[in-house]
Amino acid sequence: MIDLRFLRENPEAVRASQRTRGEDPALVDALLEADAARRAAVATADNLRAEHKAMGKVIGKASKEERPALLAAATDMSAKVKEAELAEGAADAELDAAQRAISNVVQDGAPAGGEDDYVVLETVGTPPVFDFEPKDHLELGESLHIIDMERGAKVSGSRFYFLTGYGALLQMGLLQLAAQKAVANGFTMMIPPVLVRPEIMAGTGFLGQHSAEVYHLEEDDLYLVGTSEVPLAGYHSGEILDLSAGPKRYAGWSSCFRREAGSYGKDTRGIIRVHQFDKVEMFVYTTPDQADAEHQRLLAWEREMLAAIEVPYRVIDVAGGDLGSSAARKFDCEAWVPTQQTYRELTSTSNCTTFQARRLSVRYRDENGKPQVAATLNGTLATTRWIVAILENHQQADGSVRVPAALVPFVGTEVLKP
Repeated sequence: MIDLRFLRENPEAVRASQRTRGEDPALVDALLEADAARRAAVATADNLRAEHKAMGKVIGKASKEERPALLAAATDMSAKVKEAELAEGAADAELDAAQRAISNVVQDGAPAGGEDDYVVLETVGTPPVFDFEPKDHLELGESLHIIDMERGAKVSGSRFYFLTGYGALLQMGLLQLAAQKAVANGFTMMIPPVLVRPEIMAGTGFLGQHSAEVYHLEEDDLYLVGTSEVPLAGYHSGEILDLSAGPKRYAGWSSCFRREAGSYGKDTRGIIRVHQFDKVEMFVYTTPDQADAEHQRLLAWEREMLAAIEVPYRVIDVAGGDLGSSAARKFDCEAWVPTQQTYRELTSTSNCTTFQARRLSVRYRDENGKPQVAATLNGTLATTRWIVAILENHQQADGSVRVPAALVPFVGTEVLKP
């Protein structure tokens, strides 16, 4: 959630952020009103409690004749205190709801608009030119016997699949390469739970705009994660971290689950948009003043992985309306997909500033020993969807696919053959 002090001092900046996102700026005024009402309720309750406490001291010193009237007044005051405390609790709840309704404040420089209003920052590599009719990733995957959508649907329904043989090894190799690179860059590898409590899912911002994407197990009141960002964000919830030696960096390897609600008819072919996939996700806790620099480092590590799989890609600055509620800035890397003649997202890295940590109560001590809210960031280092780009960009005229050199030790062959 956003910083109330920042809101009070910079309400127009928050309104501008809401407009950049295409969201309602009037929510800012509703939050300001809720904040004022809550502060007034706290002041009233504090004053009444103080009066009630003072009356207790007076009663203790009163004469026998004075005491009955004072006790009656104290009883009346006690009722007023309880009433004020109920009002304080209601004001707290209204403030919390109003604060959670507002997305993170978009950083200056991020483009305004929606999904199609991104800005291309750089294009790397040249899309391949084939002297044959290229096949899409599913046709290649089926001919190579490495992707089985038909049996995936038979077992689990649409948008599920089996990766078989070299397909399984290709994914495992991608994730293992990502894990090695993460460890080499100071990340602690984690295999987190994929089921989390409601307060953790809500704390990361995934029960707002993205709630329709999340699988919920009602009987257990647990949520399946769509990214290991969620359990890693919850890992230090309610803690005060020591960040004096620099950021805390974690890399989570997990299966991820997304309902893909509202996406019917989009990318239904193959494994571009599916209900389950595997991913290695970077997650960082740092001080707010170091967050921008860390964001650039996460992007650089993503680019190293894309270079390793030898595919053309571009880096985009994502527009405000496509950021998601927690991110203040997001950069995506999109790989070229030959049969679609377009770029598709492979990685995403977000600077969530203090938005998630404030919800999850993750703090650090500043140079004066005072607790401050930490900043959090995340970034994709490898995921199942990368197989799409590898198959399509490295296909050959005979239907085989060249395995990128960095993955050969994991896959065990240089060429996947029909």
